[in-house]
Amino acid sequence: MATSTTSRPAPPSGEPGRGRRRSGTAAQRENRDGWTLVVPTFVIVLVIVILPVLWNVVLAFQDLSLVTMRRTGMLGRFTLDNFTDVFSDAKFWRSLWITLLYSVSATAGSIVIGLLAALVLRRPFHGRGALRAFMLLPYVAPVVAATFVWKVMLDGQSGIVNHWGTSIFGWDEPINFLGTKPYALVTVIAFEIWRYFPFAFLFITARMLTLPKDVEEAATVDGTTPWQKFRFVILPQLSAVIALLAVLRAIMTFNKFDDVYLLTGGTAGTQVAAVRVIDTLNTRFDIGAAAAEALALSAVLAIFLVVYVRYSRRAEVRDR
Repeated sequence: MATSTTSRPAPPSGEPGRGRRRSGTAAQRENRDGWTLVVPTFVIVLVIVILPVLWNVVLAFQDLSLVTMRRTGMLGRFTLDNFTDVFSDAKFWRSLWITLLYSVSATAGSIVIGLLAALVLRRPFHGRGALRAFMLLPYVAPVVAATFVWKVMLDGQSGIVNHWGTSIFGWDEPINFLGTKPYALVTVIAFEIWRYFPFAFLFITARMLTLPKDVEEAATVDGTTPWQKFRFVILPQLSAVIALLAVLRAIMTFNKFDDVYLLTGGTAGTQVAAVRVIDTLNTRFDIGAAAAEALALSAVLAIFLVVYVRYSRRAEVRDR
């Protein structure tokens, strides 16, 4: 008995309904994959960054202290007195001025030293790799160990710096570098430059590796001096990374707490804003005032970001 089979005609490849279903399914799968990748990062940023910042804003507008928190709870009486007290306090403005001086000086010094180190170690020579690795030691060393070494060296009684100063350089008496003005502020700035110039060195060295050599060779053929080559050929190509370094280091230094606190404890004219916030919280137990000071510092940091964004946009327009 013969059986006949009828084959169902295949739908045309260009059938609109099934094409839309396929593309719709693929698009939904891509959306799910995208959300799978984005959601964990968003949750981490929300919990670690956004919520603490928002909570700090809420605390800044409350009359709340560690003493009254048990009675009033986490939500106290909302007021603007915290900002009035902060902005009318001469000590706050003095700490802000010290912070600006400390941040600008340390940032400029670390970038200049890092640039000089990158230029010196630019040409290959025997042992350059080991020397580059050794220069990273201040940056990777634990801050507790680094500050301890500096405090021992600069000790007013038994420090090696004062020993050399009185026995070799003819100082009349030892200098209390960490306990008197203005030596204490100069010392913490020098420590910040020493500790973080390797950070600038890494950035600038990485950028130098990508500089085209033909431009420098052409400048050499034209008879330019080393200073002219640096000023008109190398430095313009490093301006973008130097600007980025300036913003990053300014923000990091402006928020710096541990270095200054471990060296001087904020005494002898070194009470930067971050140390003052901790002192306000630990000595006055005033949560609202400490949060208001922290919020004011955030506003200053926002100015640094605005300056950098404007500089970046001008640089992009100029490059076009």
